[in-house]
Amino acid sequence: MNASEKEMTMRKMALVAVTVAALALPGMSVTAIAQSAPFDGQVKKIDQAAGKLTIAHGPIQKFDMDEPMTMVYRVQDPAMLEAVKVGDKVKFDIDRVNNQFTVTAIQKAK
Repeated sequence: MNASEKEMTMRKMALVAVTVAALALPGMSVTAIAQSAPFDGQVKKIDQAAGKLTIAHGPIQKFDMDEPMTMVYRVQDPAMLEAVKVGDKVKFDIDRVNNQFTVTAIQKAK
């Protein structure tokens, strides 16, 4: 199993854990569960030199992004820039790395 497959397996395990916790905690909303999964977006621009992607996406509640928007994100791994092209619909995840929103996983949507 390569590093990418291990990362996806860990993400799936985390999603299962969140789902189980949600079933055990009746106050947890369905939105919180849905926001644990990768987000849908479309690549608008790739800046190889800066290591950044511009992605148009819907709301991302875990970061209080309540409206659809287009944002520029750093990528955690420069190889991610090679995995997609402008116009691709993608599934991606972001996190705060060094206090900046950073794409931590991305793949073309099926």
